[in-house]
Amino acid sequence: MISRIETDKAPAAIGPYSQATVFEGLIFTSGQIPLSPVTGEIVGDDISTQTQQVMKNIGGLLDAAGSDFSHVMKTTCFITDMADFSAMNEIYASYFTSDKPARSCVAVKQLPRNVLVEIETIAVKKN
Repeated sequence: MISRIETDKAPAAIGPYSQATVFEGLIFTSGQIPLSPVTGEIVGDDISTQTQQVMKNIGGLLDAAGSDFSHVMKTTCFITDMADFSAMNEIYASYFTSDKPARSCVAVKQLPRNVLVEIETIAVKKN
């Protein structure tokens, strides 16, 4: 059975999708962009500040689904400029201090609301 995660610890979905879904202990988060869960507005205008907000949003989803960053198995990162890779990676790495998930990172032409970064995850529930 698939369950849908809805939490105020991450921005509400801005389209026809769930914040996250859970199936047989696997958690799939929708791509998170740097929106404030409180205001729905973009947080920051640089890659570091935006990545920090994205990771906070992911943390909120993981918590609501019964998991945390140490249980993330795979991430996909989308950035609009590979020149921002190092700065994004520095913030990203601070959330994965011991267990490093598999990852893909791709540069894209544009992201929703013209943000600089979007990240999605696949995680497992904590036992």
